[in-house]
Amino acid sequence: MRLSLPPQSLIPQFLMVGSLMLLSSCGVNNLPTLDEGVKATWSQVENQYQRRADLIPNLVATVKGYAAQERDTLLAVTEARAKVGSMQVDPSLIDDPARLQQFEQAQSKLSGALSRLMVVVEKYPDLKSNQNFLALQSQLEGTENRISIARRDYINSIAGYNTELRTYPGKLWHGWLYPELTIREDYYEAVAAAADQAPAVAF
Repeated sequence: MRLSLPPQSLIPQFLMVGSLMLLSSCGVNNLPTLDEGVKATWSQVENQYQRRADLIPNLVATVKGYAAQERDTLLAVTEARAKVGSMQVDPSLIDDPARLQQFEQAQSKLSGALSRLMVVVEKYPDLKSNQNFLALQSQLEGTENRISIARRDYINSIAGYNTELRTYPGKLWHGWLYPELTIREDYYEAVAAAADQAPAVAF
């Protein structure tokens, strides 16, 4: 029994399909896939920050109804939220370390202002028992938890992306096919590392 060979005109197509299958099995698509993963996890961080910002006007209005004399604390929260809202946020933010640092510093300032507001609330039992405030407080606590989870997922996605970029075969594909992709700095990891360092004491 004789085996029939494919027509000459089809051989280049078979070779192309075979080459594509070989490249796919070697992880040629890993870098762009991981790059998209980083962007997707960052969008979740943004979404949770926005959710928190959306809760603040109602929270401030509710607290104000019971503790209008806490003007400075309420103003600090309002101004911190306005600062965050005035910043331009788009997908390119995570590729600009300076802008990302400014954005996160603004978010940290807002977190601090909210924490001080919650301390002030302890002085007002009627406010603490208000159903609207309790609902807003619960939503805010849930959002803070989601922010932490989203940031953790973002950190993990950056770690996977950077590892692929630094190791083989990802390093080869980077040089040949994806030279525009670069190592991404993990802002959160850098902040955590700085916080873990003991301050220098001069004698």
